Amino acid sequence: MTDAAVLALTKDLISRPSVTPADHGCQEVLAQRLQNSGFICESLVFGDTANLWARRGSTQPLLVFAGHTDVVPTGPLDHWDSDPFAPTERNGNLYGRGAADMKSSIAAFVVAAEEFVQRHPHHAGSIGLLITADEEGPATHGTIKVCEALARRKVQLDYCIVGEPTCVNSLGDTIKNGRRGSLSGRLHVKGKQGHVAYPHLARNPIHLLAPALAELVTVEWDAGNEYFPATSFQASNLHAGTGATNVVPGTAALDFNFRFSTASTPESLKNRVHGILQKHKLDYDLDWNLGGQPFLTPKGKLSTALARAILHETGVTSELSTTGGTSDGRFIAGICPQVMEFGPINASIHQVNEHIRLDTLEPLKNIYRHTLEQLLLDIA
Repeated sequence: MTDAAVLALTKDLISRPSVTPADHGCQEVLAQRLQNSGFICESLVFGDTANLWARRGSTQPLLVFAGHTDVVPTGPLDHWDSDPFAPTERNGNLYGRGAADMKSSIAAFVVAAEEFVQRHPHHAGSIGLLITADEEGPATHGTIKVCEALARRKVQLDYCIVGEPTCVNSLGDTIKNGRRGSLSGRLHVKGKQGHVAYPHLARNPIHLLAPALAELVTVEWDAGNEYFPATSFQASNLHAGTGATNVVPGTAALDFNFRFSTASTPESLKNRVHGILQKHKLDYDLDWNLGGQPFLTPKGKLSTALARAILHETGVTSELSTTGGTSDGRFIAGICPQVMEFGPINASIHQVNEHIRLDTLEPLKNIYRHTLEQLLLDIA
């Protein structure tokens, strides 16, 4: 059975073409509903990005639901079986851009909070929602800015559930309790351009780079830990040459990326890379970009409450995971000791014909409500 309230709100949100960083009124709809349940709602605009901070209550603990109203572009419209911004029920699924990532989670957050407040109007603690329209894009004016504003106000978050689609095969099978960090580098190796027939008059930067690159791809950067796999290094682009076959290039450019665990730091990775490049006596420039620090929430009250709620609602025993790319959890972890990600099945996210199973909407909402009940009742 599908919860009519969650389905209706999910459809309303999907119908709004909120491609990053547009919001198209999504947050206004959410704020109006939350205000009816006693939330104080505040629009925080940074740059071209709208953000919503909503809170009910003024005491601890504060449990926050976090998510994003923005979606990725649709891709070719003629590849979709139905309009991506006209939510469509078909074959037991709800289709539309953002159906899984993550407008269904946001709808489930809001309805869960409404039900919880209706049943427990005098609950202990506080409930918050942190919603941005800049997660799928550069993520420079969204959650990170809201977290900075909350930190300046000395707002203490105790628990946070990010509604990212985490599940693999069935609703409830995966909770993300952390994410790897992302560190990228652009390396320019300097050589000397010349004619291929006179190699003694040139210095080929591709040849100079090759031994160092071979070492970089075979290094064990760390062994990971209980929660994270080992840090990985991947070369993503290699550029050199003029396009002519008879010219030794003067420079070679290599793009690479680390997905790193809490067993390493950006500084340790940078130092080791520079050590390898200097060992091979390269003349080079190297620019770094830290896309995100890793974060990790060990097993605790939040993971226990979520796992119990999932088991109660679905019968599924969940597993903790740190797989996948970066998320806004990396920003929230700076002001919140316990950050978990949990949402629907992620198989169709960012794809043509993105969808969510209709029969998972009500259980998703109930899981969020059961978690609220465990953490905010009978604790005063």
